[in-house]
Amino acid sequence: MEFDVLTGLAGLLVGVIVGVTGVGGGALMTPILVLLFGVAPQTAVGTDLLYAAITKLFGVSVHQQHNSVDWVVVRRLASGSLPAAAITLGVMHVYGVAQLKNGFILHALAVALLITAAGLLLKDRLQGLGRQFRITDASRFKHLQPLLTWAAGVVMGVLVTLTSIGAGALGTVMLVYLYPFRMNSNKLVGTDLAHAIPLALVAGLGHLSLGHVNFPLLGNLLVGSIPGVLVGSFISTRAPLKVLRYAIATVLGAVAMKLLLA
Repeated sequence: MEFDVLTGLAGLLVGVIVGVTGVGGGALMTPILVLLFGVAPQTAVGTDLLYAAITKLFGVSVHQQHNSVDWVVVRRLASGSLPAAAITLGVMHVYGVAQLKNGFILHALAVALLITAAGLLLKDRLQGLGRQFRITDASRFKHLQPLLTWAAGVVMGVLVTLTSIGAGALGTVMLVYLYPFRMNSNKLVGTDLAHAIPLALVAGLGHLSLGHVNFPLLGNLLVGSIPGVLVGSFISTRAPLKVLRYAIATVLGAVAMKLLLA
């Protein structure tokens, strides 16, 4: 495999952001591959999913050492996301990939990015609404919490399989609403990373079976992303997460408009 410096640097940058915030794997990497490196959208999605699964595995190992993974929440999310990913892949197999080649993925990417950007910008407000619901109607909130977590997993399973976007950014936004007191910032990142690994792996292997993975590209990305995510995970408790979140949301919104106008 011939090493490409620019691809490795892209992996390093996204790896650091993922380690710090839990956000940015698919939301940043897939548009980078499509817009800057000219990778076909379906190949960008498939390659990014396997890249994300491997990268986040290194990140979650650091968070687990600091007891910042809530495995109960991970299981609830995965009970919805993994079957949803499998069903989505099954539909893609049955109906083929013609729609993807006609620009379906680009439009899906743009919509996913806009939803993600909006979620990042509204994250604090959603957490406030979750806290209010939790305080004013605690018994109903606790009763609905497992079901809503499962439903959030289903949404992420479909979205991630189609676009590689949603496991990080949307996952954290959903979790701050569903677990407004249980999740501090560090546990939020660790839990979201832990759930993203099996989801990205299932979806990525499905795309591999469709021929949507570029292994030389994957190798170059991992050379940069693995040290990047380790560094990001170590500094996650010291980083200005709110500033980073708004910056990422702005970039994602701009990229979404670029994809819609492409």
